[in-house]
Amino acid sequence: MPKLSTMTLKNLKPRGKRYEVGDGAGLSIRVSPSGRKSWIYRHHFNGWPKRLTLGRYPAVGLSEARKRAATAAMDVERGIDPGAKKAAEKRLPTFRDLLDEFWAHELSKTPSGSERLRMIEKDAAPAWGSQRAADITRRDAVLLLDKVRHRAPVGGNRLQGVLTRCFNFGCERGLLDVNPMAGLRRPKERARSRVLSNGEIRVLWEILDREQIANYAGVPLALKLMLLTGQRPGEVAAMRWDQIEERWWQNPISKTGAVNRVYLTDTALDVLDKARVLGDGPWVFPSPRADNHLIGHALANAVRRYRGSQGIKPFSPHDLRRTVRTRLAALEVDDVVAEKVLGHKLQGVLGIYNRYTYDQEKKRALALWERHLGEIVGITEPLSSNIIHLEIANAKTNRR
Repeated sequence: MPKLSTMTLKNLKPRGKRYEVGDGAGLSIRVSPSGRKSWIYRHHFNGWPKRLTLGRYPAVGLSEARKRAATAAMDVERGIDPGAKKAAEKRLPTFRDLLDEFWAHELSKTPSGSERLRMIEKDAAPAWGSQRAADITRRDAVLLLDKVRHRAPVGGNRLQGVLTRCFNFGCERGLLDVNPMAGLRRPKERARSRVLSNGEIRVLWEILDREQIANYAGVPLALKLMLLTGQRPGEVAAMRWDQIEERWWQNPISKTGAVNRVYLTDTALDVLDKARVLGDGPWVFPSPRADNHLIGHALANAVRRYRGSQGIKPFSPHDLRRTVRTRLAALEVDDVVAEKVLGHKLQGVLGIYNRYTYDQEKKRALALWERHLGEIVGITEPLSSNIIHLEIANAKTNRR
């Protein structure tokens, strides 16, 4: 039987009914009346004649068709039905299937789930969405993360973290057998040290005041609340009205799921009063584009607009949190109290045995910071230094 050639394949014309032209070793090309050409591999399995479609020409060329036929022939020799094997492979979950199940069963139930899903949707889903999850290799992961880190080094690390968990979830659920990212080293992050100066805080507050009037008020109000409370960007963005009890915000910490009770000062309550006009849904800072809350990315985008041209050196929303922590130390607030204000877990034995809430100490610390912030931005009369130190001394005495 003569072998097929590329020229022969191109010259095959449709007829009144379907016909096949053989290449040898069970491989043939089938031409339909419509002109469509498909590769067919004919063989016997367990004594029964079988036919396996290997793909369409020209998407699958002659060389590739011969490789696929050879692979199928080897499967038959091993006692594997190539048709059943192909059907099983079609049923294997894609990365999109994995991601949907990950969201439904785990990610949607975490405080930062929406933000983590956004990271995957932005970079991993476009590259891998229709690919079978089990076919994604370590090299695929490395190349994707390199691309993201070229644009945003820290963002690459965050994406690696959530993808590693996503693939582990897939292994736990039986969607795949191996995590391609297992043991993949994460580049060390350089610790940031950015703290805003008094002048920068003053300029930023003035910008936020203007933005409340000129543009969507949710973003500047959320940034103000960050500066007043020192809470994480994602936690402030996802704040809900039902988390507020009188003057306390029951803030679910995104990293641990524990609740940090955050005292709301007069200025913080004023920010929340202004936020009530943004919508009547459950979110304090609703997204203007979707039925959801703001995402941390929106705060970061706003900060990029504010800095530079306004005389403020580059900073991130998280740097506001570091600024609050640094200023609490400068106001001589006890380190343990300052850490509790930020919702950090106490380390070592303190974290295991000390179950004291520190509510009164956190209240005094945030009230003290509110007064000092007011002095910086010009919304309250300056406190005399002896009053500041008297409040600190009273706080320390009460703790004893």
